[in-house]
Amino acid sequence: MAIKVSPDANEPTAAVELMISRPLPDYDLEETEARVPRDIDGVLVTQGFKDLIDDARGILDGAVAGKGLEITQLTGAICPDGNIFRPGIWFVLREATGRAGQAMSAEARTRVAAIAEDLRTRLALS
Repeated sequence: MAIKVSPDANEPTAAVELMISRPLPDYDLEETEARVPRDIDGVLVTQGFKDLIDDARGILDGAVAGKGLEITQLTGAICPDGNIFRPGIWFVLREATGRAGQAMSAEARTRVAAIAEDLRTRLALS
């Protein structure tokens, strides 16, 4: 599971988890798997990972501009992958015209999925 998109049932938001399944030498992220989640914490606090999150923010800012979506959260994640754990990027996008108590529109969900795939590809996460 390289990308997991989870739309909320009662809010116009969707959470996205992007698992890092390969080393990212440009960010000094060589270790991308661990047997226990606690070992991933050390990856999430490195300067390289912080730089990755900064780059993800820049890409997301450009991707949502004029698309009717807003970034509400962006952070690191610990992603289970079978018997191991991997670092990842987790973010939440909100449909700007969505109403509280209603799910995100189908069009917005499609845009979220495309943005997630673009981010995964541009950062070479998997």
